[in-house]
Amino acid sequence: MDALTANAKSLEREIAWFSEVLATRFHGYFMHEGGPHEIERHQPPDVSDDPSMFAGAVREYGMNFDERMVLILTLLPHIRPQALDLLFTANKNTERSYTEFGGWKGKNHAGLLPTCETAAFILAGDDLARRFEVLKLFDADHFFIRQSILKLEQRPDGEPFLSASLNVENDFLDRCTSGLQHKPDYSAGFPAKRITTQLDWSDLVLAPEVLEEIEHIKIWLKGGAAVMQRWHLDKSVKPGYRSLFYGPPGTGKTLTATLLGKAADVDVYRIDLSKIVSKYIGETEKNMANVFDQAQNKNWILFFDEADALFGKRTDGSSSNDRHANQEIAYLLQRIEDFPGVVILASNLKSNIDDAFARRFQSAIYFPIPDGLQRLRLWQNIFPQRRHLADDVNLENLAEENTLSGGALLNVVRYAAMRAERQGRDKVSKDDLLRGVKKEFIKEGRTI
Repeated sequence: MDALTANAKSLEREIAWFSEVLATRFHGYFMHEGGPHEIERHQPPDVSDDPSMFAGAVREYGMNFDERMVLILTLLPHIRPQALDLLFTANKNTERSYTEFGGWKGKNHAGLLPTCETAAFILAGDDLARRFEVLKLFDADHFFIRQSILKLEQRPDGEPFLSASLNVENDFLDRCTSGLQHKPDYSAGFPAKRITTQLDWSDLVLAPEVLEEIEHIKIWLKGGAAVMQRWHLDKSVKPGYRSLFYGPPGTGKTLTATLLGKAADVDVYRIDLSKIVSKYIGETEKNMANVFDQAQNKNWILFFDEADALFGKRTDGSSSNDRHANQEIAYLLQRIEDFPGVVILASNLKSNIDDAFARRFQSAIYFPIPDGLQRLRLWQNIFPQRRHLADDVNLENLAEENTLSGGALLNVVRYAAMRAERQGRDKVSKDDLLRGVKKEFIKEGRTI
């Protein structure tokens, strides 16, 4: 049975159970004739032998009656919205919906969007002690929140806590429906892009001391949390791993971050700082929270390229703008410190990064311009066995005489290949490459 079909069968049983519980709550709450009215007499379906991912999640977290009721309630707007229509029942005395039912109305969604109040009504009715028990399900330490299964969307300050909307995380929703792993894509609400590469470590040319530093990050990705536990450091050391990559453009900072993710089989997300930073008070923090909240339990690598824009030095100014900028940096510092995964900041200059961040990095790795031998390896990687090279090209001379970063070198090769193609040749000549070098030098304000 495929994952989608298995999930559908399992959720059909869960929805039927929910409907029985909701009907019993209504009958008991409004004292309709008949009974009994105890919702617990409707036990949730047995999932001990259920092969679905939904059932697997129920077993994994050992969900009890209340937790399963809250979970299916939160899933219903996505899988069976009409199952909540009973909660649209109007109070004839006030000619509006019952306050105790909770629920929001969406902008486009015609059905009810459940709140914590909705869950409290179904599970507790008007039993105040039970209502207080239900509150524990929405605590930050509960696995619903800790494991990024559910999230709460609060109304403005001052409104009751239980008025928060109940939402399921996209990753968990996909797991329990289609069975596919959710990969968030770039959007206004998620200003980050997953980056990948077809290259491998043999294509990356770095100095030995840089590679040694990279090995520490590799080890952490393979099991850093377990290492901290074995050395009894887990209670003293902040979770996660934070590293600063700094050095001239084109020296391999982005490629290194991408290869780290590829080697550890984890996703690498490059944060778009142009969409993060906002001139409006509170918006930068909100945008950053969207990224960190989604990444919290995903084991992602978060890569902040050109991080100076967001993690620059704090000022001593007393203007409101300076104070707001300093508050943003303090918030970012706190989120990065608490993030359990890997955070990599990339900058051209280490001195541009606020000292408070630098002190909290596990490593600060300098990516220099490659030396002559490293440049020769880069040229040879691009033209293995001199493939597509004319006889007049001397790679040793090119590497020795032209100081280029890896990124600039690739620009040279791209230009040379396009020039040869335009002239109908199948090999790149010395002149093609030297012209490309000259163009790169002009871009950088240098002369050949």
